[in-house]
Amino acid sequence: MRKRKPKVRVITPDPRYKDTLVTQFVNNMMLSGKKSTAFAVFYGAMDIVKEKMGGDEHAIWKKALNNIMPQVEVRSKRIGGATFQIPVEIRPSRKVSIGMKWMVGFSRKRSGKGMAEKLAAEVMAASKGEGAAVKRKEDTHKMAESNRAFAHFKV
Repeated sequence: MRKRKPKVRVITPDPRYKDTLVTQFVNNMMLSGKKSTAFAVFYGAMDIVKEKMGGDEHAIWKKALNNIMPQVEVRSKRIGGATFQIPVEIRPSRKVSIGMKWMVGFSRKRSGKGMAEKLAAEVMAASKGEGAAVKRKEDTHKMAESNRAFAHFKV
């Protein structure tokens, strides 16, 4: 029997957009506990997005995040000596955190000057439905689709 579930931490909304998702994203992006630096980078990226695309940069970021979030993933399970990749629906909180991790990770790998510029580029690409993070989501979905035959094995 498992122990009780851990308490869900309360995340305070960010100062500019009053959105808890933004704070969660900044927490994902933060290195060595430097939250104010991470916020500066995020807001810098949002300013670049507003300048280049026009319109509501917060809405563009949310759209980009929605385009990145996967709906299904594959989990490995050993059955009779063979390992099967079994497609599984992802719970909502995990979708969001995976999407954020991918966005931050692929932003870091991008070429460009400074993290704010890289993040802005990734956000703009993802909001149009392109970029490395969106490609990762599509690959994950393709993998789940090709292993649909094993969906009846529960993980």
